[in-house]
Amino acid sequence: MVFSKLFRRTAAPAPRIADGHIVYAIGDIHGRLDCLEDLLARIDADPGRGDRRVTLVFLGDLIDRGPDSRGVVERVMALCAASDDVHCLFGNHEELLLEAAEGARQALGIFNRAGGRETLLSYGVDDATYEREDLKGVQRLIREHVPADHLTFLRSLPDKIVIGDYVMVHAGLRPGVALEDQKASDLRWIRAPFLDHGGRFERFVIHGHTVTDEPDVRANRIGIDTGAYRTGRLTALVLEGDSRRYLTTACPEGSGISVD
Repeated sequence: MVFSKLFRRTAAPAPRIADGHIVYAIGDIHGRLDCLEDLLARIDADPGRGDRRVTLVFLGDLIDRGPDSRGVVERVMALCAASDDVHCLFGNHEELLLEAAEGARQALGIFNRAGGRETLLSYGVDDATYEREDLKGVQRLIREHVPADHLTFLRSLPDKIVIGDYVMVHAGLRPGVALEDQKASDLRWIRAPFLDHGGRFERFVIHGHTVTDEPDVRANRIGIDTGAYRTGRLTALVLEGDSRRYLTTACPEGSGISVD
């Protein structure tokens, strides 16, 4: 009996957001405009919305791998411009594109292997042109074909957003480090030791970056990158008060490019 009372007294309450508010956190899109449009339609038709304030949060990695990175960036830019309740986070693939545009050799090499070709094809580069370029040529193609306002938009994206008891980031947090002291590189790239950590963080973490077949639900975090670029499943985590549910697309499977 004493133990039972102690457990009830010390157990963490369920994380929640304010009443009258509903949040849709959307996982890694990776150029799958078809999945994004499907998910936005599901959100618009969601009977749970009611008359509550609606917030959309894109967790980053809009680009690479899938066939229409340009279309995804344009769609998300328009949504952000239309409402202060639409937010997009900075993913590691956005970082690769921006660093590659500045000529960083390591970023160019990773961009070239991690779906950057598909991104540039979506911006009008033809396949033969891309294939004959060296890394310096890839930088030139980025500068010539990706509109400056797209690069400016991506450069402006934040690394995290706090809503209620939740913190939303692209990749995760480093355990034992205060939220305000987290390094941007960890917020965009971390896996271990974040994924292996079983203890509490300052706030409950919602993230993408690491692909799992279904939402990865843990006591301290939820990962919602369900690999839309290859599976056709783009997931939104729906937060209402202290409850959670999911909306997921069922688009055609993609190419299966797997480099992170």
